[in-house]
Amino acid sequence: MKFHRYFLGALGVSAAACVGVFGAATGSAHQAHAAAASCKASINIEAPFATGPATQLGGDQLHFAELAVAMGNKANHTQITLGQSDTGLNPSLATTRTKAIIASKAVAAIGPAGSQEVEAVGPLYAKAGMAFISGSATLPALTSSGKNKTFFRVVPNDNVQGPQDAKYIINHKLAPSGSTILIIDDQEAYSQGLVSVMSPILTAAGYKVDHESYNGSDTGATLQNDLSSLVTAHVTSDVHVAVVPWQSAGNAQLFGQTLQAQGKSVTLFGTDGTDSPGQFTIPGTYVSNFGPDISNNSSAIDKAIVAGVAKYGRYSSFGVPTWTATTVAMDAIASVCKAGKPVTRANVLAAVRKTNLPVNKNPEGVTVSFTSKGDLKAQAGYLFYINKSGQYQEIGTK
Repeated sequence: MKFHRYFLGALGVSAAACVGVFGAATGSAHQAHAAAASCKASINIEAPFATGPATQLGGDQLHFAELAVAMGNKANHTQITLGQSDTGLNPSLATTRTKAIIASKAVAAIGPAGSQEVEAVGPLYAKAGMAFISGSATLPALTSSGKNKTFFRVVPNDNVQGPQDAKYIINHKLAPSGSTILIIDDQEAYSQGLVSVMSPILTAAGYKVDHESYNGSDTGATLQNDLSSLVTAHVTSDVHVAVVPWQSAGNAQLFGQTLQAQGKSVTLFGTDGTDSPGQFTIPGTYVSNFGPDISNNSSAIDKAIVAGVAKYGRYSSFGVPTWTATTVAMDAIASVCKAGKPVTRANVLAAVRKTNLPVNKNPEGVTVSFTSKGDLKAQAGYLFYINKSGQYQEIGTK
């Protein structure tokens, strides 16, 4: 009997414990649901979607950010809104927009798109203690300078992309050994950064490098004269490859058309700023990017993104990293709410620093986590070839 009384007593204790556990679990679930239901915040995206030389790519970034907000709100049961700030790839305009964002209730920002813009606004966001996450700013100095303490990027910097591009040219013998490679910057930080990385590698491989420059903000007849002069004076019989690490796909297209008009045949090699299908379509061109083409992928996340973005705008591989950047902000805010903390800029910044977005939830195909300086820990790069029909075909970077 003692045994049975002991056993029944144990059952009683166990039952009480179970009630306590399940009661606590139910309470926790209720609290988590309540926290999610009251998880309201605003973020803002800075991108060149209305003005400047890259409105098509800026529009892609905006649309992918809109999709990420919709998907994040649904998945996390949050109520987060997205403000829109056009910057035109103009540091002065980006500064004005950033001041307005900081004065608003936004707790985090997406973008800006261009490295020159991040250089301009980084100290402002740092002073405000506000996280800002770019899906396209790649200049290495943005994280190494120490000026942009709240800046993060979900793409590799130029110290990854630049060498990959230069080595591809070398390994695939796109130009004969000893010949000249023309490389032209557009006088912006992004472009000049890639030139500074690629040129020494090409020189060490035995190529002569002709480094030229033009004003990427020129338009109309002035732009046409700039590009025509470059083709006339610098695309000689010794030049077989021209590298155009520009932020305007339209300018790259015009440069290619100018080459054709003058009867000169060289292989163009663009970088992520020129990755714009339907806009930059010169056959035989190579275009590198930090974002993959997921349009035909079969993973659940890729299919959901490709199908979902149609509601907001066109699909583009350039927009994919901005989806990731926005998702990082969305998940950071949701984690703050789940922890029962107020959604402040400081708490969201701390959550962004702890980001660990797994591969199966990131269309870029890498885990997203950040170094102490805000760089993406993973290193990834993608390369496309424009075929005779002007279509982009993803190829390996090796």
